[in-house]
Amino acid sequence: MRAGFILGEVLNGFRRNITMTIAMILTTAISLGLLGGGLIVARMTDQLQEIYGDRVEVTIYLTPDVSAQDPDCRDDVCQAINSSLQANAEVASIEYESQAAAFQRYQQQFAGQPELLEIGTQEALSASFHVRLADPQRFRIIAEQYSGSPGVQSVSDQSAFLDRLFSLLNSVRNATIVIALIQALAALLLISNMVQIAAFTRRTETSIMRLVGASRWRTQLPFMIEAILAGVIGAALAIGGLVAAKFFFIDKALGSVFSAGILPPVDTATLIWVSPILVAIGAGLAAVSAYVTLRLYVRL
Repeated sequence: MRAGFILGEVLNGFRRNITMTIAMILTTAISLGLLGGGLIVARMTDQLQEIYGDRVEVTIYLTPDVSAQDPDCRDDVCQAINSSLQANAEVASIEYESQAAAFQRYQQQFAGQPELLEIGTQEALSASFHVRLADPQRFRIIAEQYSGSPGVQSVSDQSAFLDRLFSLLNSVRNATIVIALIQALAALLLISNMVQIAAFTRRTETSIMRLVGASRWRTQLPFMIEAILAGVIGAALAIGGLVAAKFFFIDKALGSVFSAGILPPVDTATLIWVSPILVAIGAGLAAVSAYVTLRLYVRL
C-alpha cells in the first residue's frame, strides 16, 4: 500500500470532518491533561512522603538514673541500647543527646519564656537517642522493640501524627490514581465514538473500495491513522497545557509554599517524565480504540 495514498486519505478525512476532528483533539487533550495532572499529583504525593518521612524520628528516652549517672553513654546499659540501634536494619541513623545537651536545647527553645526557664531543670530532662528510620512508615517496629528495655523510660514514636499524615497522603495518591484511570477510560470511549462517526460518514466510499477488491485492512488503516494522529496532537496540546499551567499559574500561586519546602515543586524533570507517558497513552488508546471499534461495530 502506498504511503502517499494513505496520507492523502488521512488528510482528506481531517479536512472533510474538520469540526469533529477538532472536537476529538480538544477532548482528548483535556482528558490527557487531567490524566497528566493526576500523574503529577501522584508523583508529588510520593515526594511529599519522602520529605516528611525524612523529618520523622523516633525518640528513645533513657531512665533518670542512666541519664544522670552516665552522661557520655559509656556504661553497659546505654552502650547496649546504642549497639542494638546501630545493628538494627530498620535504623538509618542515630544521635545521642545527653541530659546536659537536652537542657541546653530546652533553654534555647524557650529563651523568650522566662516562666518556663524558671521551672525547668536539667534533672527533670532525660538523655535520649534520636532515631531516623530507613522506612519512616515502620516506626512502630522500633517502638515495640525498645519499649520496656533496660535503661529505657519511654519511646516517643509520633504514632498519632504519622498515622494521620501517611493516611492522608496515601488517600490523596489513591484518589488521584482513580481519577486518572477514569479519565483514561473517558478518553478511550470518546475516541471510539469519534471513530464510529467518522467511519459512518464515509461508509459509501469505503463500501465502493471493498467492492473493487480493497482489503478490510486497507479501508480501516486511514481511520486508525487519523485516530492515532489525533491522539498524538491531543497529547501534545495536553503537555503544552501542563507546561503553561506550571509557569503561568502553579509557580506564581504556590511559589512561597515551594520555597518553604512544604510542598515539592513541579519541576521540569517532572514534566519531562510525564510527557512521553501522555504521548504513548494518547497514541496507544487511539490505536486500540479505533481498531476494536472498527472490528466490532463498524465492520467496513
